[in-house]
Order: sequence, then structure tokens, then C-alpha cells
Amino acid sequence: MSPELISILVLVVVFVIATTRSVNMGALAFAAAFGVGGLVADLDADGIFAGFPGDLFVVLVGVTYLFAIARANGTTDWLVHAAVRLVRGRVALIPWVMFALTGALTAIGAVSPAAVAIVAPIALSFATRYGISPLLMGAMVVHGAQAGGFSPISIYGSIVNGIVERENLPGNELVLFLASLAANLVIAAVMFVLFGGLKLWAQGAVDETAPAAGNRAAGAARVGAAAPRPAELRTHPAPASPTLSPEETSLTPSRIATLTSLLALVVAVLVFDLDAGLTAITLAVILSTAWPDDSRKATGQIAWPTVLLICGVLTYVGVLDEMGTITWAGEGVGGIGIPLLAAVLLCYIGALVSAFASSVGIMGALIPLAVPFLERGEIGAIGMVAALAVSATVVDVSPFSTNGALVLAAAPDVDRERFFRQLMVYGGIVVAVVPAAAWLVMVVPGWG
Repeated sequence: MSPELISILVLVVVFVIATTRSVNMGALAFAAAFGVGGLVADLDADGIFAGFPGDLFVVLVGVTYLFAIARANGTTDWLVHAAVRLVRGRVALIPWVMFALTGALTAIGAVSPAAVAIVAPIALSFATRYGISPLLMGAMVVHGAQAGGFSPISIYGSIVNGIVERENLPGNELVLFLASLAANLVIAAVMFVLFGGLKLWAQGAVDETAPAAGNRAAGAARVGAAAPRPAELRTHPAPASPTLSPEETSLTPSRIATLTSLLALVVAVLVFDLDAGLTAITLAVILSTAWPDDSRKATGQIAWPTVLLICGVLTYVGVLDEMGTITWAGEGVGGIGIPLLAAVLLCYIGALVSAFASSVGIMGALIPLAVPFLERGEIGAIGMVAALAVSATVVDVSPFSTNGALVLAAAPDVDRERFFRQLMVYGGIVVAVVPAAAWLVMVVPGWG
């Protein structure tokens, strides 16, 4: 049995044990990385740790630390109240506001994880208060980020268009952008319908002035109680009424400083291209020093189990990459003599690997692998590149990807293990369905 096949089988075993025995998958993955890396790939400790996602570790810790402080001093409650006022109490519009906001951020140049890191904690705090499914809100944030992710001036768009130009393939920047926008918009609309968005819309607007014990027939003030309740919120119910007290809606010095810190995070990431994790930790430390009482428990609210899970799995994926397993699988598919079959398999490999690793990295590997049969002219290059781009990024809702991990870590007052499983199932459905749909719509007609 080849080393590459052994490494894939071990990954399957890790999934099975984590699912059936409720063991943290990250811990299992660290053990697997040690075993496979040392015994099969003959890697030393440095080689194994080369795959450790230090940047993602800092992002997860820094962002959850900063927003734990924001929750402790009431800033997130204030932001929720402001969001309701912005949409005139229409809670059903908030998921779409979050979708549009993250899409706008990535379209103008923000890295997708940075946009999600900024928006997700606020969006999920809102979801908790008003009984909106965290899965719906998290998906809207991630798919919004990917919807704008391939604009001609975006990070993803610039990288993919650069690869296409370097490989001397036909390209169309507008088609690439619109393909990703349309795919994510359709998925977001489906999620909105399936996870209670229409019911939220039918319930009308929230009445922020209604008393806490107001008449249920008055309607919107009880929207949080009337909305569909996902299982993970049954043990951590939202308040009976979303009505906020004057203390929650006033701007205290600590809240003003926290809002300033959140704005500084946005500016630092989008304007000055600073690291989101390091910036968030620095801002959190400043707030903790100024208001220690508000921040004393914040470090305990950092999503440490999620950090262990994500870092462990990605370390093992790094071992797979170091062993050549990912390249081995891609080259095997690329050598198939039937172009359409090779195209759909490459889309599936891009989706599956990207659910655990860098979306940009896998696109950078797969597009060159597709060059030989694209040069024959039997497959349209523009459609194939668009299909690969969509397949490799739409799956970022997986809890093992950076965006999915940020959503998982940002959700307050939920059963994280259950939410993790929901994200994993949803990510699996996306991996199973979207590549085939992208292939059917973009590749089979022969675009380009």
C-alpha cells in the first residue's frame, strides 16, 4: 500500500473515531500527524509542525478574545440594537445585511477570513438574541464573503486571474466574478428559505419599545420566541423578549473604546493590510488593561476546543501536503483520458481539499494540473476555471476551513459540539452537490 493511500485511510479513521467516540478531532489529528508523519513519511518534528497553522491559531484566539470582551461590556448588545434600528426592526433582513457586508468587504480587497472575522461575531450575537438559526447566519456570512471574493480587485480574483495569465489560458474576469456571486447568492437564498427566513419575514418587525412582558399578539417584540429554534439553542434559549434596557442601549466609555477598537481592526486589516489576529489580540490587551473588571473572564471564553480541533486537523493536512498526497491525487485525476470526467473530478478534489486547507493554495495547484487537457480545446478554459474557483471556495463554510472555524468560534451560547456537527454536515452537503452543479452549469456548456 502506497504512503499516500495510507495517509488518506488514517484520515478516514480519525473522522470515524471522532464521530463515534466524541473525542476532539484536533487531538486525534495531532496524534495521526505524529504517527503518519514519523512512521510513514519519515518526517521529523520540524517537518510535522511545518503544517501547524500558526496564523489561523492567532486569528482564532485574537478575534474570539476581542469579541469576548465586547460581549462582557455589552458592546455586542448595543450593536444588535443598532442593527435592528438600521433595518427598521425587520429581523429577517439582518442575514442579508451580513451577506452584503461581507461581500462588499471582500469585493474591495479584504481577505475572506478577515471579513468573516470582523462580521461573524456580530452576526451570530444577533442570531442568538433573536432566535435565528446560527447555521443560517453563519452560512450567510461565509457565502457573502465568497460572493464578493472574485471581483477583479479582490485578493482571490487577482490571484486566480494571475494564474490564468501565467498559464496562457483564456480568461474573463467578469465571468469569474459573476459565477461566484451567482453561486453563493443561490445557496444563501436556499439556506434562508430552509432555515426559517420566510417565517421571520412573515412575523414582521421587532418593536424595540414594547415591554418585556408584552402581548404576544403585538407580534414583533416576541419574534425571538416565535422563530424556529435550532436544537443547540434549546439548552441556551434567547431572552423571552429582545427588548433592551436603557443600560444596554447607552454608550459607556468602555463600549465607546470597544467600538473604536472594532473600527480600528477593520481599518488595520483592510487599509493597512495588518494581520487580523495580531491586531485583535493587541486591541484586546489594551481594553483589558483599561477595564480589567469587564475583561477578567474573557480569556476563558476564547474557543479553546475549536482552536485545538482546527489546528490539529490542519496540521495533519500539512503532513499530507508534505508527503505529496494532495499532488498525487490531483495528478491521478488529471491523467484521465476523458476530459469531462477529469473536469468534474478536479472540481471535487478542489472542494474536498479546500474544505480542510487553503482555498487559494488548492486553486493554485489544480488550475495548472488542468492545463494539459484545457490546451486540447475540448473543455472551455473560462468555464473550467470558474467551476474550480467556485468549487474550491464555496465549501469554506466547513468547520475545518478558516471561515467555518471563525463562525464556529464566534457563536455565543450554543452547544459547540452540536453546532460543529451541523457545520460539518452542511459542509459535506456543499462538497457533494456544488462541484457537480458548477461542472454542469459552467463546464459542460463549454464556456471559453
